[in-house]
Amino acid sequence: MEVGPERRRAVEWEDPLVGAEAAREMSGLEYLRAMQRGELPTAPIGKLMGFGLHEVDEGRVVFAVEPAEYHYNPIGAVHGGLACAVFDSAMGCAVHTRLPAGTGYTTLELKVNFLRPITAETGLVLCEGRALHVGGRIATADARLTDGEGRLCGHATTTCMVFRPPRQEDETPGEPGPGAA
Repeated sequence: MEVGPERRRAVEWEDPLVGAEAAREMSGLEYLRAMQRGELPTAPIGKLMGFGLHEVDEGRVVFAVEPAEYHYNPIGAVHGGLACAVFDSAMGCAVHTRLPAGTGYTTLELKVNFLRPITAETGLVLCEGRALHVGGRIATADARLTDGEGRLCGHATTTCMVFRPPRQEDETPGEPGPGAA
């Protein structure tokens, strides 16, 4: 068997720290809307994998991706890692839309169910993430991945840890607050 010609893909991105700095001063909803409008750089992982914000509302975001050959695994279908990355982004950003300025989060747990194969012929795929609960330290969200015909390709849930800034009354006078260097 002969190996075909090598294919290439170039990826360009902007400095992600510009957006990270801006995020400290903006609510999650303001931050993601600014990113969607092109006023702040998008995440480099989205550029690398070819997905991006499609819709942003409080507690809800939609990411879009057009599956391509460069997403394939060795058996001729889109690698599940693409769906996982889009699920993680959609659910995390849905949580982020409900957070005030200066509050961060990270994924603690991700559960994914794959329901049908995705290929380059599938066409545009949308991933809708929804925040289900945003508490003081824990947030949960779910997401649905659908093809252009509205068929469910997969679904997922997540648990996120929320990092809120320390409150002034939590700090003892003369001692650094939590997280101080």
